[in-house]
Amino acid sequence: MSENWRSKVVTEGVQRSPNRAMLRAVGFGDGDFQKPIVGVASAHSTITPCNMGIAPLAMKAEAGIRLGGGMPQLFGTITVSDGISMGTEGMKYSLVSRDVIADSIETACNAQSMDGVLAIGGCDKNMPGAMIAMARMNIPAVFVYGGTIKPGHLEGEDLTVVSSFEAVGQYSAGRIDEVRLMSVERNACPGAGSCGGMYTANTMSSAFEAMGMSLMYSSTMAAEDPEKAENTALAGKVLVEAIRNNIRPRDIITRQSIENAIAVIMAVGGSTNAVLHFLAIAHAAGVDLTLDDFETIRARVPVLCDLKPSGRYVATDLHQAGGIPQVMKMLLNHGLIHGDCLTIAGDTIAERLQSVPDEPRADQDVIRPWDHPMYATGHLAILKGNLATEGAVAKITGIKKSQITGPARVFDSEEACLDAILAGQIVAGDVIVIRYEGPKGGPGMREMLAPTSAIIGAGLGDAVGLITDGRFSGGTYGMVVGHVAPEAYVGGAIALVHEGDSITIDATARLLQLNVADEELQRRRAQWQKPNPRYTSGVLAKYATLVSTSSLGAVTDLNVSP
Repeated sequence: MSENWRSKVVTEGVQRSPNRAMLRAVGFGDGDFQKPIVGVASAHSTITPCNMGIAPLAMKAEAGIRLGGGMPQLFGTITVSDGISMGTEGMKYSLVSRDVIADSIETACNAQSMDGVLAIGGCDKNMPGAMIAMARMNIPAVFVYGGTIKPGHLEGEDLTVVSSFEAVGQYSAGRIDEVRLMSVERNACPGAGSCGGMYTANTMSSAFEAMGMSLMYSSTMAAEDPEKAENTALAGKVLVEAIRNNIRPRDIITRQSIENAIAVIMAVGGSTNAVLHFLAIAHAAGVDLTLDDFETIRARVPVLCDLKPSGRYVATDLHQAGGIPQVMKMLLNHGLIHGDCLTIAGDTIAERLQSVPDEPRADQDVIRPWDHPMYATGHLAILKGNLATEGAVAKITGIKKSQITGPARVFDSEEACLDAILAGQIVAGDVIVIRYEGPKGGPGMREMLAPTSAIIGAGLGDAVGLITDGRFSGGTYGMVVGHVAPEAYVGGAIALVHEGDSITIDATARLLQLNVADEELQRRRAQWQKPNPRYTSGVLAKYATLVSTSSLGAVTDLNVSP
């Protein structure tokens, strides 16, 4: 058991009595003071369907902890609904919330000297926020995913929240009428749970299962199914046992287990946001990880799963097909994950996967057989060039061509770009540039789901490129490149692009190039002036001051020194 508040204070007679009196007021009895104190960090909120089912799960976690012999202590943390704030000024707070969540969990656990923590999250930033805190504190911990939403249905078609965004683009382009638009909106999100495709929430839950910080099979369960509640109670019991055995996050979050997580992200066709989040998690855990490592893993891991946004199926379909363990077993058999990595349950990945079939069942086509993958190599490519000397991230699945050279259409905000798309001012062959949306410049690195969905809805997904120093939703696909670094606000080359300049996006060559002579770029740089900050007080101003470049994970404690 970790050295903690109980070993330092509770057992010391002089200070014991007043501290015990406070704990008695919250439910401790005479026999409870020698039990491990286990935090339950609940991200319950009715702000978003992703988190609206978490409160009952927190109660199940408490019951599991008690059954395992621990004393649960429930506390809350925040969430931001990306789907609701998307396309608004409020989206600037989304990535910021990742660090607020991490800071709040760290503060609560360390202030009360908890022996361990079970965190339950739903919407996108709950997961990396919790994992960053777990890696920082290094007390025994387990992550419980609040669960995925079940798909909506309309005329035989499975719907997700992205269907609604794309329908707006279809309506603006005259491809559907208002009746169809409203029908999609009314049917896309039928209940509790995180967005149903292999978007950011399901990507991160899958990756945490692969990394060993969540229980096997837990990452693809539906929020409303009974097995999710049962699995949450089990996670509480498992965590108490991990406390007894002193299994800590940094025993689990290693270079090898992060490589396992990245391999699974590639195999399931996961979100570009996973790149940013795992750079931050690795930083918190003291693990050396760079953008180039993602490219190395991409080159050897095939995309095995046919999942939205660019595929056909949703996370609940993946669960029925065998879930993440089936994908991991295939990767393990072909030497693409490390089987000796430890899990929170105390055994290794290989031991956990021992009973999983070598090949997926023949009666499903969500998980492809090894010799018939969706794509031969991974889908998250790291592009570099004079437009992104530190790197940029592209999702290259679901596109018909991997290269485009075209004239730049330059916008200094997401809103200005969306207005142009909906007004029909973007045409085939254009390369859209959305800048000053980076970690510092936004601030907050907004996701660009509204513009990218509008492009898809207008039928231009294979004909238009888009680059940004902001992010993309996990629901985005097409010829799009995000996380361009250095960002415009700090003078990155994306700030020097002029309307009409020729830009090349080449996913095969992993190139992002502004086709302008170096001498001209030097002249433009000499004339460029850094814009005034958009916020001068409050959390966004603090974030803009502290946050690192996206190529290092947009972390807020990079340059902190004693």
